[in-house]
Amino acid sequence: MHEDIAALASSGNVFADLGFDNPEEELLKAKLAREIRAILKRRRLTKAKSAEMLGMDQPDVSAIVAGRTGKFSADRLVRCLDRLDYNSDSLA
Repeated sequence: MHEDIAALASSGNVFADLGFDNPEEELLKAKLAREIRAILKRRRLTKAKSAEMLGMDQPDVSAIVAGRTGKFSADRLVRCLDRLDYNSDSLA
């Protein structure tokens, strides 16, 4: 028993492919969260210290680290990067 499986080429934005309302914003937020997570990991910051530095509570830090960015605006994530003294040259 052999069935052909159709495959669709990606648009390059998984959020657009999945039909999100604002796929470009969702992709940007995912990139911002990835950078925040990388900085926190590289600096070996605890959730408590991360929350203190970012001016938010620990569950919000956990949400960002896990990539759950639904309740965060792109501006808020950019402010998090600013608080971490991030150099935006590598975000593109």
